[in-house]
Amino acid sequence: MSEHKQSFVHVEEWIFDLDNTLYPSSCRLFDQIDRKMGEFISAMFEVDLVEARRIQKDYFFRYGTTLRGLMSEHDMNPDDFLNHVHDIDHSVIPPDSGLAQALDQLPGRKFIFTNGTVAHAESVLSQIGIAAHFDDIFDIKASDFEPKPARGPYDKFVTERGIAPQKAAMFEDIARNLEVPHELGMTTVLVQSVDNEDGAMINRLNGDSDGAHYVHHVTSDLGGFLTQLVS
Repeated sequence: MSEHKQSFVHVEEWIFDLDNTLYPSSCRLFDQIDRKMGEFISAMFEVDLVEARRIQKDYFFRYGTTLRGLMSEHDMNPDDFLNHVHDIDHSVIPPDSGLAQALDQLPGRKFIFTNGTVAHAESVLSQIGIAAHFDDIFDIKASDFEPKPARGPYDKFVTERGIAPQKAAMFEDIARNLEVPHELGMTTVLVQSVDNEDGAMINRLNGDSDGAHYVHHVTSDLGGFLTQLVS
């Protein structure tokens, strides 16, 4: 058995981030969400799109999500924001039969753990062709609108879903979101994309990298990585 495969023989719970993790950032889906956020903030504060983007990114980096910043500083109702920013064209995401086949062969339960919504996740999973392979989706509403990388959502997810962290693996495109899983005892995998600007910027601003002590494995091909585990 390869060293790569040996590292995951204990894993029975597979936990995946959604955006820019299960699909390549090159399809630019998050660009649509980014623009929608800018439109919403521009209208909310009556500012131009340049200032709206500054506000958006400031909240994103300080609070983990733009939504959390708007809720914390302006007591905003989250539903209007979430409905607006996820009203996008999901058809840009390509189907991925290789990923579907690998997920089908992984032993144990599989979860989505996202700062997005269940509705958005279901659209993404359907477009990729992998919806049937997941047992549950833990979204921003389930976490009481507290986003990763805060500790609270992880603790709630692990407790409510009956996860044994020492038997779990977490896959993420943002390194800082793997620090708590590492502390909990999970095996961690950073899914990188060369054109994932937000992920790269977050990692850079936080001093994170693919060499951070809480990043156990790194891949730029999730389907290929999982295929090696089940082949």
